[in-house]
Amino acid sequence: MSRQKPAKEPRSWPFEEARKVLKRTGGAVPEKGYVLLETGYGPSGLPHIGTFGEVVRTQMVRRALAELSDMPSRLFAFSDDMDGLRKVPENIPNADMVERHLGKPLTAIPDPFGTHESFGHHNNARLRGFLDGFGFDYEFKSATECYRSGAFDSTLLAILADYERIADVILPTLGPERRATYSPFLPICLETGRVLQAPVVARDAEAGTITYEAEDGRKVEVPVTGGHCKLQWKADWAMRWVALGVDYEMSGKDLIDSVKLSGQICRLLGARPPEGFTYELFLDEAGEKISKSRGNGLSVEEWLSYAPTESLALFMYGSPRKAKRLYFDVIPRQVDDYMGWLEKFPGQGGAERMDNPAWHIHAGDPPPAEGHVGFGLLLNLASVCNAEDKAMLWGFITRYAPDATPETAPLLDRLVGHAIAYYRDFVRPNKTYRPPNGEERTAIGELADALEGLPPDADAETVQNEVYRVGKERGFENLRDWFRALYEVLLGQSQGPRFGSFVALYGIAETVALMRRVLSGESIAAE
Repeated sequence: MSRQKPAKEPRSWPFEEARKVLKRTGGAVPEKGYVLLETGYGPSGLPHIGTFGEVVRTQMVRRALAELSDMPSRLFAFSDDMDGLRKVPENIPNADMVERHLGKPLTAIPDPFGTHESFGHHNNARLRGFLDGFGFDYEFKSATECYRSGAFDSTLLAILADYERIADVILPTLGPERRATYSPFLPICLETGRVLQAPVVARDAEAGTITYEAEDGRKVEVPVTGGHCKLQWKADWAMRWVALGVDYEMSGKDLIDSVKLSGQICRLLGARPPEGFTYELFLDEAGEKISKSRGNGLSVEEWLSYAPTESLALFMYGSPRKAKRLYFDVIPRQVDDYMGWLEKFPGQGGAERMDNPAWHIHAGDPPPAEGHVGFGLLLNLASVCNAEDKAMLWGFITRYAPDATPETAPLLDRLVGHAIAYYRDFVRPNKTYRPPNGEERTAIGELADALEGLPPDADAETVQNEVYRVGKERGFENLRDWFRALYEVLLGQSQGPRFGSFVALYGIAETVALMRRVLSGESIAAE
């Protein structure tokens, strides 16, 4: 099934993962007719970027697999929506109503948002909406539907038949109190609808039932099939691997032990655990793990308010085995890095092209780079103009790049809107102007004179050379201090993009006027 190898093979991590899958199959199509990649989702809280990152990355592995071979593949996005809700998430409405249904499967709890038939269905829809927005080719799978439809029945019966050995895998990891009542099977109470942590007092493998002791002491016999029971987490994960025939699934660093135990159960059931990939966790502004229930860190909707989806995909692609802060201040760099990779793509070939993140973000077919203006520059332009609408920024852009219009440069037009939103919410509230000191006043005055002597259409490199010259001649031992002074005095912030590029975009005359006003003592902070 493998295709002819290029002279140099791509070595980016999605290709390395795809090779693991091909090695697993020995190059032959599995008996089920395809390779199955899976991502798991626990919909107890609103979907967050960490969850989506797993799907994005798995899709990248699948695309690399398609490049290396003709092996048929499918991608299941599996929702563990039959889990009993243990606590009410902090970031949902109608929390009191949800609290009355604690312990029930997520698909049996009314939707606190009032838009879907259950809380589980609501969160599943949120997940699917995001995946659809990326245009992923995936198949959604619901634990509730799989359990109730009988899709898991044969594997559930196999677990019942091998009950003791499977329980013995988990028991050593539990405390004494939990060991005393542990069972792989969690019955669902017919009266309350809750998932029960009830002691199992009898099993009948031939009949396919277990008997548990209810809180009132009654002995209740239920089938393990048909959705009358669900499995404890680690047994459930192994069961899913076996029942569906999963070949590849990645997971977070916090699940390393679970992967090991589920793999042992999978082998007891006569199957081979899927190939795996352990990724590091995302951290919030305070360096703490992002949690669905707490809602800390960034939401997908928040990121997409300030940057295009491609920048989010790039964030997911980069260094998946490295813990990364996921907060608003990472967004501008991701946008500019994405645009940089687009610009490099046409000049690359072969393996180098397939190791370009843009190749993975766009499934092998990135759009042409529009160039023109970077996101950091747009932010600084918005800052100095105190921009409120796109037309204001486009007035500067079309003078700087006459061939660029919202119609011919749709990505740039989106970035203009994102830059205004980001400036409004994060830059403007934190702008702090300071007056120049004596040395800086002299240098800024000389720079204004130098810029006035340049042609109005001088390019960014010419301007940058003048900035460097003045800084050196005025004795700035560290030119970073000179550029920081320009940013703090003129833009109200401690850093920014290449100053020459900013001047070329904003305009030489406009920049000189800004400098003169500062030197005259006029405040520009309130504009």
